[in-house]
Amino acid sequence: MVGGRSTARFAATGQAPLVQLTCLTKGTLQLTHAGLVETAVPLGVTTSSGIFPLLSDPAIPGTSGVTVTLSARLPVLDAITYSRGRFVIEVPGQPPSYLPAWPEVARVVEDCR
Repeated sequence: MVGGRSTARFAATGQAPLVQLTCLTKGTLQLTHAGLVETAVPLGVTTSSGIFPLLSDPAIPGTSGVTVTLSARLPVLDAITYSRGRFVIEVPGQPPSYLPAWPEVARVVEDCR
């Protein structure tokens, strides 16, 4: 829980999160990836069951992070939750982020549904 919201964070000890998944409201999640963008950008999520193209939210001046607001029922969230091994998030201009399929992701998705 971060700020009273169900959250899963992927970060090195003592550092800001590289990726964060947060339940904003019942039925709505936000995926945030470290980085800066000036406009909405395409990004991809690859799991053991497929590739899922997404489009980020428009950038908010003065903030950092590439965000994507998602319905809690989207198949990409189930694919991340049930991925065998790692999943990958690719943001243009940044190295791919290889992340473990941790139970915290499933907890956030279920809390949000």
